[in-house]
Amino acid sequence: MRIAFTGISHWHTPFFLDPAFEMDGVEVAGVSDPDMDAAHRMLAGRPGPKFSAAVFSDIAEMCEAVRPDFVFALGRHCDMADTARLLIDRRIPFAMEKPCGLNLAEVRDIAARASEANSFAAVPFVFRQGRMFHTIRELSKGAKPVYLTFKFVAGGVDRYRDAGCGWMLDRATSGGGSTLNLGVHFFDLFRVLCAPDEPEVVTAAFSNNMAGLDTEDHGVVVLRAGKATCVIETGYFFPAPVDTFDMRFSIRTPHHHFIAPDKDTLQIVNNNRQLQTRHMPTTNVPYYADFLRDTLFRLSTGAPPIADLSDMQAAMELIDTAYRMAPLQV
Repeated sequence: MRIAFTGISHWHTPFFLDPAFEMDGVEVAGVSDPDMDAAHRMLAGRPGPKFSAAVFSDIAEMCEAVRPDFVFALGRHCDMADTARLLIDRRIPFAMEKPCGLNLAEVRDIAARASEANSFAAVPFVFRQGRMFHTIRELSKGAKPVYLTFKFVAGGVDRYRDAGCGWMLDRATSGGGSTLNLGVHFFDLFRVLCAPDEPEVVTAAFSNNMAGLDTEDHGVVVLRAGKATCVIETGYFFPAPVDTFDMRFSIRTPHHHFIAPDKDTLQIVNNNRQLQTRHMPTTNVPYYADFLRDTLFRLSTGAPPIADLSDMQAAMELIDTAYRMAPLQV
């Protein structure tokens, strides 16, 4: 399978690119990014025996020259919708990094286009493939959660500048701050765990007190689905290395209380007050490789993706409502 990457200056690119080099039957045939220097820096040191990628500054030119079987689309949020439209029009299956657009209107448009064209358009809501998610599902035996809280605070905004992705800090190019970038996973998780009850936003609050930007560096959103309530708190202010978080996930189901106090541990307490500790990745980063392999397998077998643009639209509708409910004061 010949695959290609767009927008590879995105800081998530290694999560997809490195496992792709290790997969049998996969050839990285092309990459593109408007910043050619950034593209070459991302590829430096990575070429292996299967690497034959040509580097392009233009996505359309890359698709014409490479004729990929599949595209992993990253890049700036403000460019994603146009990329999706191009891939849908050319009937090229793809996976697109969240949030797949600058705003709800763009995501709705490409979700509708993908549905009409019956496009394979995957979205990496990788928590769905995580061991924490499957453990909760297994032990809950179909019971819905009652209360959920997700606190996920990452490092300061300079980490995006250091990664060459300063566009993430400007609302005109990113669409939002920590709620959109980090919190989107938890909007999706709440929706999946509570299905078929559809979530609604109860209240929200956003702040830019740390960095003073026009995107939030702290956000809190309260949701409800049926009788279940959920609090999602995100931020960019934890003074720690990349991929280290001030975090705590807490999910109460009728018979268990699940707690993720760090990125490697899941604690399970049953109604008899018995504590069980399981060691597993509880954050998103380790599961991108699983997403890549699963997505290409699904494509090759004719199965739909585990999550698609309609799922992204559903999460974006909640985030858009929260943003409109409590506009950031800049």
